[in-house]
Amino acid sequence: MRQEQIHAAIRIVRREIRRWPEPVVGVVAKESNRDPFLILISTVLSLRTKDKTTREAGDRLFALARTPATMLKLPLKKVERAIYPVGFYRTKAKAIHHICRQLLDEHGGKVPDSIDELVALPGVGRKTANLVVTIGYGKPGICVDIHVHRISNRWGYIKTKTPEESEQALLLKLPKQYWITYNDLLVPYGQNLCLPVSPLCSTCKLTDLCDRVGVTRSR
Repeated sequence: MRQEQIHAAIRIVRREIRRWPEPVVGVVAKESNRDPFLILISTVLSLRTKDKTTREAGDRLFALARTPATMLKLPLKKVERAIYPVGFYRTKAKAIHHICRQLLDEHGGKVPDSIDELVALPGVGRKTANLVVTIGYGKPGICVDIHVHRISNRWGYIKTKTPEESEQALLLKLPKQYWITYNDLLVPYGQNLCLPVSPLCSTCKLTDLCDRVGVTRSR
């Protein structure tokens, strides 16, 4: 995919994903008026967990507490019960308590708006930090998860080996107007059509733009 083709690709993806559910973190952001704390906790819950499970777990948890102070008052077992069956729910419950404690001790209970401060929180990586910064605070940035990394390389738009490398490459190449929404667009596309193994290329509207890098089998 050539640089000038990215605009057409984004238009097609934006149109195609209307038939699929919006990623859960985006839903939480809209319903909470972009509350950085709820976005942060929802993203922690979503790691290695399907969106439906994440949404249901988040609803149960946020019915009990919606701030670091009130969340920390919940017994750990109660947090575990609320978020079960998200993946690694016991580990995530502990991480949520540690995050809330650190937010209260070091940030006055406020979620920081910088990547460096966010990744210093327990269980928070660059993907989570970028979602909080871009969706929660509306600051420029590109959240790169495995879908964004895979599809951007499959298109031939970038050539990188890790999501971290992809983030840096996209910051240099992707037009800034797409930075904040790029993850929201490519995640549902990657979950439903541009699959990791045997993508649905026969129904993809991007076949004329995509280089199909690394695709050995498709449907």
